This record gives sequence, structure tokens and C-alpha cells, in this order.
Amino acid sequence: MAVAGNGPLTGVRVVELAGIGPGPFAAMLLADLGADVVRVDRPGGAGLAIDPAYDLTNRNKRSVLIDLKADDGPEQVLALVERADILIEGYRPGVAERLGVGPEECLARNPRLVYGRMTGWGQEGPLAQRAGHDIAYIAITGTLGMIGKSDEPPAVPANLVGDYAGGSLYLVVGVLAALQHARTEDGRGQVVDAAIVDGTAHLATMIHGMMAAGGWQDRRGANLLDGGCPFYGTYETADGEYMAVGALEQQFYNEFVELLGIKDEAPARKDFDRWDELRAAVAARFRTRTRAEWTAVFEGSDACVAPVLSLREAPAHPHLAARGTFVDHSGLTQPAPAPRFSATPGSVRTGPAMPGADTAAVARDWDLPGLVEPAKEGTL
Repeated sequence: MAVAGNGPLTGVRVVELAGIGPGPFAAMLLADLGADVVRVDRPGGAGLAIDPAYDLTNRNKRSVLIDLKADDGPEQVLALVERADILIEGYRPGVAERLGVGPEECLARNPRLVYGRMTGWGQEGPLAQRAGHDIAYIAITGTLGMIGKSDEPPAVPANLVGDYAGGSLYLVVGVLAALQHARTEDGRGQVVDAAIVDGTAHLATMIHGMMAAGGWQDRRGANLLDGGCPFYGTYETADGEYMAVGALEQQFYNEFVELLGIKDEAPARKDFDRWDELRAAVAARFRTRTRAEWTAVFEGSDACVAPVLSLREAPAHPHLAARGTFVDHSGLTQPAPAPRFSATPGSVRTGPAMPGADTAAVARDWDLPGLVEPAKEGTL
């Protein structure tokens, strides 16, 4: 049976051409929201060195195996496209066209289709055909250069800022906006060109405005929100762990220095010339107790202080546990679907889709008797 749930996208059909990184994450978001996502896996896998059983970005999806280089491969994908609302692909520009499943072919078969394209550089531009990864995309937008200490190399924020924030999230916004247009205007689908460089640059819109107004210096570690401010940053504790401080507003700062125990000795927060002195005082005080002790001190306060937890520690935090921010499904602890809906809640319905495991079910549910079963030998 179909795995679509009770989410707000129940009834929406999505074809995902298998890839790695932001494309699969975007498709997971749609699946978490209730869409019936069919992932078209290729024989031999998508190139990600991870056991498919642990690839959580493939949860809530179904998988069919189709070799797009085989004679009947493109036609099988186009048959899925005829019945779909959205397609997502993350190939280099021109690859889908060469495989016979580009926008022209797909929209000819289904004029209402939303064709979502996920790339790092975009479909056009001098770098469009070049290989790349998250770190290079965010580097040229100025975003990477903002992160880290002034006297150290830029800090790499995993692949969260580029692949997922500037990539996946913008692709999802784009395909849902285009789907709304297709359903309410002239009934026509369209192509959504989601480039990580575009999305990552867009994320920094507020910062560009602050810089234009003279409120942001074009160098890292020198501003209110990038670690340059002594009451917006992280501090080491006695046990080698860290606390995060975000006491920006005066009333929160007052509570912070009171609970930290430096109220009478700390320089005035607006005395910028003494910020180094203030930072040293805060750092010295935090090193006198463990993270757990400081967590208890700031518990229940409005000082805007929180412990810096690891990935394994986070699910056990009392607030996250109370909200169900993480869930356990099929023995895997994972982030729950977000955001939340009062009438159509999303959920983790199935574990990661195993390549080709759902061909028969998809053929039945999408009325595609011609969708062949994958060969059993040498396909994974």
C-alpha cells in the first residue's frame, strides 16, 4: 500500500531521481509532510558510502530500480512522470536531457508537472558545469568567510548551511510554490532552478542590509552575531564542555551577569573598547564550574544561556524530549518531521527505502503494470 500519511501533502506524488545530499533531503521533507515519494534508484547505488538501511534521508519514501541508460529506462521514468505532481533531480546541467528525462520530455508528457532541479552552481553561469561541494558553494557567496574567529581559518559548518539550508529548503519552497501555481492559475507546470549559491546568498540578506547601514563589518569575529560580541558566543567550562550565551537584550544581559556572578566586576556592555576585558571575565568565570553545574544555574532563567550538546546527547534534553523533537523508528533515533501542523501532522511512517524494494507496490498504486521488477542479481 502507499506510504503517504496524514500530512498536508497527502495526495501529492513526487518522483525523485536518486542522488546524494540536498536532493534526497528535499524529497524527504516532502515525504515527511505526507507526499508519496517514489525514489528512482539506479543499479549500483547513488554513490553515497552508507548502508541504505541507515540513510535516514530516504525515510517515508518508496524505491524502484530503473536503469536510465537502458533502452526502456527513460520511458519507465516518463510513465511515472505522467502520474506525478513534482519531479526532483540533482544532476549536473544537461545530464537529465542526455538521459531523455529533461524538462522538455517530462513537461511534454505532463504539462502540469513541477520539475525541480537541485545543483550547487545553478543551471547557467561560468561554473555551471564544474564539480563542487557545499564548502565551495558557500565560499564564493561570502557566507563561509563570515563564520569563525578572526585569527583562525573560516569554520566549516558541516554541510548544513549550503546543501540543506541554501539548497534543500529553497528547492522545497520553490516546488511547493510552483505546485500552487499549477493548481490555481493556468494549470501549467514549470522548471524550478534551485542553486545552492543562490539560496546561501539569500540567507544572508539581513547581514547585507546591516553591512550597507554600517552595522556589520566585512570580516568575521567582529560583529554582534558572529562571535565578536562577548555576550553572544560559546565558553568552555571546567570539564572541557561548552555553554552558549545569547544575552543580547539589556534585560537578558542583566540576568546573565547576575547569575554568572560577575555583575559588579564586568565592564559596561556598551563599552566596546573593553569588550576583550568583558570576554575574559566571562570566560574565566565559566571555567570555574562544569557544564552540568552551569546548566543548573541558568535553568529557568531568561539569561539566554544553554549547554552545547553533542548529536548523541541532544535527544535526551528535557525540552526536546518533552516536545518529541527526536523519535525512535525501526531502532534508529532521528529528528522528527518539522514543522508541525495542527490538523495534518506529519510522522515517520517507514524507515529508509531500500533500493528497488517497492517496485511491485508502486506499479500497483500508480497504475503502472509496465514498471518491471528489477533483476535480482547484481542490482544493488
